[in-house]
Amino acid sequence: MVTLPEKGVAVADYTIVPVKEVPDMAAEVGMDPAHFQIRFMREPLGLDNFAVTYERFGGGWRAPEGHPHRRGHRHQLQEEVYFLISGRAQAKFDDEIVDLEPWTAVRVPPETARSFRAAGEEDAVFVTIGAPQAGPDDVEFLPDYWQD
Repeated sequence: MVTLPEKGVAVADYTIVPVKEVPDMAAEVGMDPAHFQIRFMREPLGLDNFAVTYERFGGGWRAPEGHPHRRGHRHQLQEEVYFLISGRAQAKFDDEIVDLEPWTAVRVPPETARSFRAAGEEDAVFVTIGAPQAGPDDVEFLPDYWQD
């Protein structure tokens, strides 16, 4: 049963979206759905100023040369924070490779090239926050960014 608020009483404004109900867009962004999952939460949540993305990098797998999973990217405007919530990961920032442990957050400015992958057999799961939300034209993809 739904109870209506009294006249003149403020009603909370919020959005709840189960992540598993947001479509996995891995294939649409050129990534292998068997080894990568990406769920863009901005539109389902109705976000205006920033983006939130769920990403899963498959453990125990390395993409072959030329595969889209080896690419990196950078932005013109959007700053990003990657929050590793489970698994271990490696991140490549420009020419530096960094090991990341669970419950680690890393901020990446727009102009820094970046890419991530699972380190080990366990999947690496990230929640990524980007602002300002600049849309797909803000992204520059860098093919074969991972060289090993």
